[in-house]
Amino acid sequence: MSLMAFKSGTDIRGFGAEEFSNEATFLSNEIVCAITCAFTQWLTEKTGKTADKMTISVGHDSRVSGPRISKAVKDTLSALRVRVKDCALASTPAMFMSTLDLNCDGAVQITASHHPWERNGLKFFTPEGGLDGSDIADILKKAENANFVLNADDSYVEAVDYMSQYALRLQKMIKDGVNADNFDKPLEGFKIIVDAGNGVGGFYANDVLAPLGADITGSQFLEPDGMFPNHIPNPENAVAMQSISNATVQSKADLGIIFDTDVDRAGCVDRDGEEINRNRLVALASYIAMEGHDNGIIVTDSVTSDGLKEYIEALGAEHYRFKRGYRNVINKQIELNNEGKFCPLAMETSGHAAFKENYYLDDGAYLMTKIVIMLARDKTGNAIQNILSTLKQPVEEKELRFNILCDDFKAYGENVIEKLEKYYAGKEGWTIADDNREGMRISADENHGNGWLLLRLSVHDPVMPFNAESIEAGGVKRIIADFNEFLKGFEKLDKAPIEKYLMEV
Repeated sequence: MSLMAFKSGTDIRGFGAEEFSNEATFLSNEIVCAITCAFTQWLTEKTGKTADKMTISVGHDSRVSGPRISKAVKDTLSALRVRVKDCALASTPAMFMSTLDLNCDGAVQITASHHPWERNGLKFFTPEGGLDGSDIADILKKAENANFVLNADDSYVEAVDYMSQYALRLQKMIKDGVNADNFDKPLEGFKIIVDAGNGVGGFYANDVLAPLGADITGSQFLEPDGMFPNHIPNPENAVAMQSISNATVQSKADLGIIFDTDVDRAGCVDRDGEEINRNRLVALASYIAMEGHDNGIIVTDSVTSDGLKEYIEALGAEHYRFKRGYRNVINKQIELNNEGKFCPLAMETSGHAAFKENYYLDDGAYLMTKIVIMLARDKTGNAIQNILSTLKQPVEEKELRFNILCDDFKAYGENVIEKLEKYYAGKEGWTIADDNREGMRISADENHGNGWLLLRLSVHDPVMPFNAESIEAGGVKRIIADFNEFLKGFEKLDKAPIEKYLMEV
């Protein structure tokens, strides 16, 4: 089997739990060792150092398979005579920061982000940041030819309590940012609760907020549990968001924070339990990023709302809609800054947020820390509501996914998008967006649905995701009904999702 089956964008993903060892993409110890060897070889070529001159940090999230895979990585590195900093249970952003604070040539984080308990994966960093998809492909290709004899040597492995150091960094950030009269307890008088979903985010309540004086009673699911018994640790999950919303209202907290499993994403709710994720979270992050600046560029993915664009432009910034995928928006942010343009934030609606000031790192704890600072500075408890009061939210939204029923799905999907543009070009009541950088986004006037549609092609899968939004009740149905007329000419698209939707509404 080609190891390319383990490639998932900029990560390596597969099954981790040993109950699933018969799965084709099971991350066996042998495969993990081969991939680790390949990463070491890749890093050797990048740095010019031999393995015995390199240091690599290793961490894992709370998944049940984390310790097994972590041991396989550490055994392989020590057999190659790489010095290992064993960070044990750690967040993904912390593992990047370990390359800087612990002077490591690279880092390996064992995580599958928000995916179910039985899954796991490997994510790699250098001091320059996370690897791109092409780097992952190179590593997997090297892994297919890996030749090694495992002769682990524990003397090369040093246990490091890095998460405590990382928490102190966030504490200092809050102290300096709030600059309260009681400098060491800037969060006294505030109640802030955390839902870690039994991932690794519990440290934020216990080791960041509480030492600074915050009341964290009402926090939930802080203990790591790789079976995730309470809810999926995912700020995009409706059940998870309802859980933190209820807890925030019941405990009368000023702010409720929720992390995904490995803390590279986060969401929050205000004291009324209203969700702050997706467009609202991007708006809040944009406001923070633009503080003290008259102009700049905010990069987002392609599915953000029209209201968000208006909001960002009102801040004095340009809204640069780009492609889905957190690495895509971050890479565009880096590119724009390298061109001499000021781009303080890149953010995907899934919650990945990268600030220029923070090494272009998508770090959920860093984003929440910026929000906590803003809340504590204001002192009234109304900061979030006031900041977001002018953001126009869609009344309706819908996502459909159309499977492409042919082998050459990329060419077929591109043809669909090309014909979609021709279909709506010059059509009364419809306007093609002037900033299409992924798929085709088309606006409908008040007589045709008062909103927009977006059709794009999945990067890796034979799927065409479709999104529609409207600022009026019933608008999405009108937009989708019109789009359905266009779809009738494409026999190799599975139209079951749109047929089901139109029957139900």
